[in-house]
Amino acid sequence: MADHLDLHTVGDLLHHYPRRYAERGELTALADLPLDEHVTVVAQVADARVLTFNKGGRGKGQRLEVTITDGSGRMQLVFFGRAVFFHQKELLPGRRGMFAGKVGLFNRKLQLSHPEYKLLDADTGDEQVKAFASELLPLYPACKQLESWTIEQSVSIVLDSLAATGWAGLADPLPPALREGRGLADLPEALRKVHRPRTKADIEDARQRLKWDEAFVLQVALARRRFADTQLPAVARRPASDGLLDAFDAKLPFTLTDGQKKVSTEIFDDLATEHPMHRLLQGEVGSGKTMVALRAMLAVVDAGGQAAMLAPTEVLAQQHHRSITEMMGELAEGGTLGGAEHATKVVLLTGSMGAAARRHALLDLVTGEAGIVIGTHALIEDKVKFHDLGLVVVDEQHRFGVEQRDALRGKGKQPPHLLVMTATPIPRTVAMTVFGDLETSVLDQLPAGRSPIASHVVPAADKPHFLTRAWDRVREEVEKGHQAYVVCPRIGDGEDDPKAKKKPSAEDEAEKRPPLAVLEVAEKLAAGPLAGLRVEVLHGRMHPDDKDGVMRRFAAGEADVLVATTVIEVGVNVPNATAMVIMDADRFGVSQLHQLRGRVGRGSAPGLCLLVTEMPEASPARQRLGAVASTLDGFELSRIDLEQRREGDVLGQAQSGVRSSLRMLTVIDDEDVITAAREEATAIVLADPELTAHPELRTALDALLDKEREEFLEKG
Repeated sequence: MADHLDLHTVGDLLHHYPRRYAERGELTALADLPLDEHVTVVAQVADARVLTFNKGGRGKGQRLEVTITDGSGRMQLVFFGRAVFFHQKELLPGRRGMFAGKVGLFNRKLQLSHPEYKLLDADTGDEQVKAFASELLPLYPACKQLESWTIEQSVSIVLDSLAATGWAGLADPLPPALREGRGLADLPEALRKVHRPRTKADIEDARQRLKWDEAFVLQVALARRRFADTQLPAVARRPASDGLLDAFDAKLPFTLTDGQKKVSTEIFDDLATEHPMHRLLQGEVGSGKTMVALRAMLAVVDAGGQAAMLAPTEVLAQQHHRSITEMMGELAEGGTLGGAEHATKVVLLTGSMGAAARRHALLDLVTGEAGIVIGTHALIEDKVKFHDLGLVVVDEQHRFGVEQRDALRGKGKQPPHLLVMTATPIPRTVAMTVFGDLETSVLDQLPAGRSPIASHVVPAADKPHFLTRAWDRVREEVEKGHQAYVVCPRIGDGEDDPKAKKKPSAEDEAEKRPPLAVLEVAEKLAAGPLAGLRVEVLHGRMHPDDKDGVMRRFAAGEADVLVATTVIEVGVNVPNATAMVIMDADRFGVSQLHQLRGRVGRGSAPGLCLLVTEMPEASPARQRLGAVASTLDGFELSRIDLEQRREGDVLGQAQSGVRSSLRMLTVIDDEDVITAAREEATAIVLADPELTAHPELRTALDALLDKEREEFLEKG
């Protein structure tokens, strides 16, 4: 049964902390119970009665209906079968207990069917009753197979056993000097207080201490990773003066933003050191990260090395290749008659290239003829060899597995420098926790000439005329000479669509229809609201040449409207595209909507993003869309996104198949703890990298870094 909660050891149980605490004198609000969720309530029996009912030709049956109350609301418990009279004797009016089950609805009233329960009344003296009533009851994250009070009983047995042995074998990861300096409880006291608190102050003491455990051990792991990186040898790549970089800068038709200059300086300083750079470059959609990355690649080429950019999709790799060669002009034509004096070759390498083109690209890499290569996971294959790989740029870090990034980094004669880019702005605390082994650079300033984007929610079910107006707006933009995107969650070619085979989500069930699909929407638009416009489709399962052809035509203005999946989410740059309509916008995450929106407003004309949804106004999905429409600040949106999703799928460990280790710490709220833990961890690792003087910390680290996690951190 413990498998349902991932509880396998005594340690797992001790660190399975109560979700909240009830007081015996305090009744849980029944009015706020969520439908279809497994809950535990503390309430009092108001009445109980046994009713007889007809079983439809199979005789008569009996059911027990019990009404419980918490003073603010009432709820019914129902029991069937032979045990109804046993439960009737137990559940007498006035008795108080904990009741657990899945909240259902019957005759428009909330009910628990066959709940598990534990009565709390006790025949004790006044003082004991008073103590009993004021005691804080831990309510644990539970499931149908393992109730909260069963967990509580198990934890009590463990606590009593450990106390009897003087807490032998319990390793406290916090060094005594740190614990005392920060005024934190020792580990036995913290565990006692979190599982058996006498007061609310006990709970706060325990939480503060246990947050430190999680933050500190994780930060030590990251600090050791950073320290190990500083011990690796790397070739210092100092850009030559009057080389490719200077020639490129001289031909730029615009001035770099202050942010781009500052970040470039940080990167060039790192490239000049003799240990590998590990830097995260994050920034707003359209803040000019590609320009910063290109200048870093040119600096490495100037210094005699090669640079590789790894993109998550063929569309994005082709787009990067096209935009970089256009920006470089004759500087990208090394080895050709039209090439400039300092020119190099910029090659593309993807899985779908023809054999001859692929052979040429591989030859250019191994001879060093190509200073820059842009590609997909095809770059990782064994047959790809470099002359002297000096820099790896990973675009959209979260789209790559750890092993893929590691394989590319392994292609250098010495470890190459690494620049990781993400267009999903990450709050500082998340960056410190997730990317704590990377130095972080932030671009939060948009280049001159970028236009504002107006965003609006279109409630298609409540106000169908709003959707009609949305298509009118698309037509108006096209009439002005601009172009538009329409984004759908699904491709929609029937059985071939893997998403169509998935079990429908709760929202699918609520709407009784699958998410809208590119192929169907494009057909309806071309025949209806957008008739007469040049409508094209783009999705991930098209042949790469077809995808590239569509993008080329759209970029050249030969198509008015592009109906696409999220294949356009990152990197696609068509300055003339000014409008975007996102269908079923509630099916996308906050960060994804922000990414998509960043595809418009890239030129001098203002951008427009319309978020179409059929979800009701009061739903969380509509609130989420309202948040996206209300701000263009990606850092603010990422904060909202994280508050909704919590840390489980943020910590990056999803890439190694490992659950988040954070149970008490919330990275969005505990900035002070994370910052202080990082400082303490860095100081300890610098003084004692092997943690020889801290065996208990080493034990905790080994527990955190099982084989999978160790590999995850090793590969960064």
